[in-house]
Amino acid sequence: MKMRTSAWPLALLYVALVLYASLFPFTGWRLQGVSALAFLTAPLPQFWTGFDVASNLVGYAPLGFLLALALQRSGWQRAFWPLAVGLAALLSLTVEMLQNLLPMRIPSNLDVALNVAGAALGAGLTWVLVRLGGVQRWSQFRAAWFVPQAHGSLVLLALWPLALLYPSSVPFGLGQVWPRLEAVLLPWLQQTPGLAWLSLRVPQPLATTALTDALCVALGLLVPLLMGYADIQTVLRRLVFAVLLLLCAFASVSLSAALTYGPQHVWAWISPIAVQGLLWSALAALAALALPRRACTLLMLLCLLVLLGLLNRAPLSPYFAQSLELWELGRFIRFHGLSQWLGWLWPYAALIFGVRVLLRRSGPA
Repeated sequence: MKMRTSAWPLALLYVALVLYASLFPFTGWRLQGVSALAFLTAPLPQFWTGFDVASNLVGYAPLGFLLALALQRSGWQRAFWPLAVGLAALLSLTVEMLQNLLPMRIPSNLDVALNVAGAALGAGLTWVLVRLGGVQRWSQFRAAWFVPQAHGSLVLLALWPLALLYPSSVPFGLGQVWPRLEAVLLPWLQQTPGLAWLSLRVPQPLATTALTDALCVALGLLVPLLMGYADIQTVLRRLVFAVLLLLCAFASVSLSAALTYGPQHVWAWISPIAVQGLLWSALAALAALALPRRACTLLMLLCLLVLLGLLNRAPLSPYFAQSLELWELGRFIRFHGLSQWLGWLWPYAALIFGVRVLLRRSGPA
């Protein structure tokens, strides 16, 4: 029996992660005059590290898990495991072939073998969960906690902690794209009437006050919280969800601080402004527990619009810009772009999702 599942969009997003991490920085493409599959019959690499082995093995395990889960939920009850491994192997083979065209990448038959082994482990975990009834229990849990239409919201909520890993000017302040977009547009608009329009967009003093920063912290937490409220069926379950979301938010932002500034600064983001914003969001979360689903979606959209308006009127501070430079040029060079795009685009995807929900929902809230 086919079922709607959030595993497919999550699997596709993970494929994008694999492609990004494997082909970054996407420059210097050239033909080398060798067969695209020559690496398969080449000797095993003589130089490799434990990190290379672990990253290639572990990196494909979630992909195998998600593909197998998506196939199993889509009706492939008997063949989901080999199909998932086969799709992951095809992706790995394609990536290694494309690496022939990049000067900074070396295709490897060992990488393919480790990728396939990792995908087999992930798909095997899905098989074990299916045999033990774990997938069925998740379906029962989801049916009890969430409304049947809860698919897009679950995907967005699963991505939100990953979006928080990229540093933001204020905790939980996702979607601050205008300062970067302005820097990109400036050279293009030179000697055009558009330059005059761009110069009119002067950052407002209000956007840099402590009060507004605390409001951004609160709104950044309320957006995913209200998104979840809109698809959760009872007040008690909404309360449990709110606690879990706050714990997840703490963990993600703390990990981001540790990755950006070092482990000794894991709690550096907890300032009086952040605490004030956290308190506001907690009070608002309690006040919204009994709101109807439609009201939760409307309030989520309002919070998003205010948050994006405040963040994109504020300039990036020099200290924060330096932090971004350390992140982008440091050890996370392969992954900063993906986390950056998640941090930039997640609020706008949530905005589109909320509008679509309101347009689609015609029944009683």
